[in-house]
Amino acid sequence: MKYIPLRIAAACLTPLLVLNPDHAHAAPAATSAEVRMDHISVVTMGKGSPVILIPGLSSPRSVWDGVASDLAKTHRVVLIQVNGFAGDDAGANLKAGVLDGIVTDVDAYIAKNKLSGAAVIGHSMGGLVGLMLAKAHPADVGKLMIVDSLPWFGMLFGPTATVPAVEPRAKAMRDQMAASYGKPDAANAQGTAKALALKPESQAKVVDYVMKADPRVSAEAMYEDMTTDLRGDLAKIETPITLLYPSSAGLPAAMADPFYKGAYAAAPHVTYQRIDDSAHFIMLDQPEVFAKAVMAFVG
Repeated sequence: MKYIPLRIAAACLTPLLVLNPDHAHAAPAATSAEVRMDHISVVTMGKGSPVILIPGLSSPRSVWDGVASDLAKTHRVVLIQVNGFAGDDAGANLKAGVLDGIVTDVDAYIAKNKLSGAAVIGHSMGGLVGLMLAKAHPADVGKLMIVDSLPWFGMLFGPTATVPAVEPRAKAMRDQMAASYGKPDAANAQGTAKALALKPESQAKVVDYVMKADPRVSAEAMYEDMTTDLRGDLAKIETPITLLYPSSAGLPAAMADPFYKGAYAAAPHVTYQRIDDSAHFIMLDQPEVFAKAVMAFVG
């Protein structure tokens, strides 16, 4: 399998520097009071079988606004937000162990509220968290939808890349990003947004949420994402997985199909769905198609 060209890899790398979208739809219906935990906060809406939504790096829970209200008509929708994103206090996320902390908190919430077997949907870093949750606590996740994420980010650097080889670069990026705390850079956010979303309105949302995230939290979460390799665990994850991945002029189907399918080839139960004319923020660039895919996934 050929690795993604450097130009595409750079565009895919950017989401880990500043991840996240909001949606072009109306705000969701009334939610519960926020439950704050060490690494995340949670609000819920609706009743029924549980659907847990985990956004990506630097993302607010409002990234799911385009689907949350409709899901809440028939499901209990659990909206996760990582502490330090969307202007929230960073809490325990100023220390190492952000991703493991998110997994621990989500598992604790599931146990306390008897939500085992939930449908879990994660975007980018949230997709990796979903995989980590399915690996560590398989009873928590009845099925998993991963939205444009990989079992190891280092795959973008080529088929022979290793965690030790990627770690120095990840550390340098982490330190550089953390040093930007208190020094907002709108121009950089705009450049990032253009690499992550196709539509101008989508890009504007990405800029807005990037600017509201604490770069110290984003930096540590990005570092952990870049150095977490779950490829060797895929074969043991029995949870059914649905993978949504994008395709566009910059990432044609002839390149996207073998790359993503190769990335998850070891997983025993995977369904692949390519979303054309979209970039990393599929839910922003193709909201109707994305919503249809989500509804079909949850049943």
